[in-house]
Amino acid sequence: MSVIRIRDLVKQYDGLRALDGVDLDLAEGEIKVIMGPSGCGKSTLLRCLNRLVEPTSGSIHFLGEDITSSDVDVRQLRQQIGFVFQQFALYRHLSVLDNVTLALRKLQGMSRAEADVKAMAELAGLGMTSHSHKYPSQISGGQKQRVAIARALAMNPAVIVFDEPTSALDPIMSREVGALIQTLNTDNVTILCVTHDLELGQYLSNEVTFLDQGRVVAEASFEYLSNGHSDARVRDFFGRKA
Repeated sequence: MSVIRIRDLVKQYDGLRALDGVDLDLAEGEIKVIMGPSGCGKSTLLRCLNRLVEPTSGSIHFLGEDITSSDVDVRQLRQQIGFVFQQFALYRHLSVLDNVTLALRKLQGMSRAEADVKAMAELAGLGMTSHSHKYPSQISGGQKQRVAIARALAMNPAVIVFDEPTSALDPIMSREVGALIQTLNTDNVTILCVTHDLELGQYLSNEVTFLDQGRVVAEASFEYLSNGHSDARVRDFFGRKA
């Protein structure tokens, strides 16, 4: 079953196309890795998924519904697509527990007690129960990432989107987050991951979708893109892995 189906997606700013006819499919239970140089359209693509950016043309079907239509409940859509942001986006004045329960209470109408039970279950699954009373300034980058993941999982989304999940982490924490994402997928969580981290990309998937100048240039194995692809820009990008 296709969770996300994107066809001929275009986003134009002042005559320039940030997205230039993107086609993309994400199947239920899949990890899809998207890579590409800075400015290639990755962030714009992600923002179109939850309607932070309005596409110029094309279609995005999420669970069979075209979410680019004007009558889509954007608030409900954003509950079904869990985002884990590049800089974690935790509220500094809220505890770990309160960061996870906030959306449950405000968007899903849970009582404080219900939200606490749900949040603690997600934090327990990520080994974070002992940190539930702490504030973001009191925990490490890897732990902040776990809190951000717990917050996304608590909403029971159909898919979790990771936007550069290791960009703020050191190599050891990056490997830890990679293992965590793999574990989520083993538990049948559907994942879309945008990353510059070649090591993380290869760890998560044998294949990668390469975006360049607003277009999907290739979808293939890392080995092929590094050595066999006809486009020198593609080979150069993946050749950086050493």
